[in-house]
Amino acid sequence: MSGNALTHLGAQGEAHMVDVGDKGETVRTAVAEGFVSMQAATLAMILDGNAKKGDVLGTARIAGIMAAKKAHELIPLCHPLLLTKVSVDIEPDHALPGLKVTALARVTGKTGVEMEALTAASVACLTIYDMAKAIDRAMTISGIRLVEKTGGKSGDYKAGA
Repeated sequence: MSGNALTHLGAQGEAHMVDVGDKGETVRTAVAEGFVSMQAATLAMILDGNAKKGDVLGTARIAGIMAAKKAHELIPLCHPLLLTKVSVDIEPDHALPGLKVTALARVTGKTGVEMEALTAASVACLTIYDMAKAIDRAMTISGIRLVEKTGGKSGDYKAGA
C-alpha cells in the first residue's frame, strides 16, 4: 500500500461511501485481466464453436460488458458510473491451455473504473466456466488483476512497473 489511509473507513472504522463531489472530472481508464485454464480438448471445442451451450466467447464478452455496468450493484460502496467504453477481449493461450480475458473500462468522471474492469474480467471468466463446465469441471480461473489504470489524483499505475 502507498501509505494512504483507507478512504472507505471513517474515524471510528465505520464503512462509508467516499464523497467525490469536489473532485474534478478526468478521463479514467482501467485494464484488468484473468485466465481460464482448461483441457486442450475443451479449448479446441470452444475455439471451433462447438460448445453445447453456444458461442462461449461471444457470450462471455457480453457478460463482461454487462457486469462492468453493474459493478456498483455488486460491490458495496462502489459509485455508479456513466461508463463511456467497456471492451472485453478473449484470446486463446495454448500454453495454459486456456483463455486470457482482458477487460477495459473508461469513464470521464470523478472516480476510477478499476472495479468495473475487474468485474468485467471476472464475470467473463465465470461465463466461460459456466458454458463449458459440462465437459470440463476441472477448469480453473486465476490471475484476476488490475493491469493498468490512468487518470485521477493517484496518477497512473502499470503492473510490474
